[in-house]
Amino acid sequence: MNRRPRAHVGAYLAASLLAVVFLLPFYVIARNAFSTQQAVVAPVWRWWPDALNGATVTAVLGDPSLGILPALVTSLVVSTVQTAATLVISLMAGYALARWSTTASRIILGMTVFTLMVPAMVTFIPTFVMVSSLGWISTYRGLIVPVVFSAFATFLFRQGFVDFPQELEEAAALDGANTWTTLWRIVVPNAGSSIAAVGTITFIGAWNAFLWPLLIAQDPQLRTIQVVLSQFMTSQGTRYPEMFTGALIGIIPVLLVFLFLQRWLVQGVEASGLR
Repeated sequence: MNRRPRAHVGAYLAASLLAVVFLLPFYVIARNAFSTQQAVVAPVWRWWPDALNGATVTAVLGDPSLGILPALVTSLVVSTVQTAATLVISLMAGYALARWSTTASRIILGMTVFTLMVPAMVTFIPTFVMVSSLGWISTYRGLIVPVVFSAFATFLFRQGFVDFPQELEEAAALDGANTWTTLWRIVVPNAGSSIAAVGTITFIGAWNAFLWPLLIAQDPQLRTIQVVLSQFMTSQGTRYPEMFTGALIGIIPVLLVFLFLQRWLVQGVEASGLR
């Protein structure tokens, strides 16, 4: 009778330990954001910040030369537009691959899965050359358009639509609905968990992107938050309090998105990707 409670206690202790391990880096970021340069570089572990007055936060947000606020706006625009475009394109592609079982669709599905195995770095140079030839350097089009198609999102939607009850679609067809109407009025309203999962993963990925915005956003006004944070590390040294403050500010939007959609994220992955 006591084995089950003991097992629960062990599971909770293990989960608590893992939570501490995962949350410790965020605590270090918050602690160093409210510390001085000397305290951050000191080779001594500290549990508490030594300058809990918010002066660094005010200085980072109020200094236009750092470009934190424009970078936040750029990251928000790029992440939101990229997420919306990826959702629309991948949803339609995934639905087509799930419903039309032809030789061509199977070949396209195989090619889509194959691209998941190709490292993104391999395609950066040809994609950059193409964007440069189109004159999209330092533009929102260059930041967004080349990365809106996601093989992972398409595959996730496809897996979710495979088990969608086709009786509902057949009933809609009997009422005179075409494929487009069926998709947007029958299928999409019942695919909320998959949409939330893909949207969350895409937004977080777009927000955390570094190398592609670094290559494309040569105009300082179009630099994203990740690129701006890297500028705190120079040959003269690293401005740690400002860098950690910017990182803390940059984490907040992603954290809010994850906290708001975490339940649907888990449901979407369970319903779509784990079959």
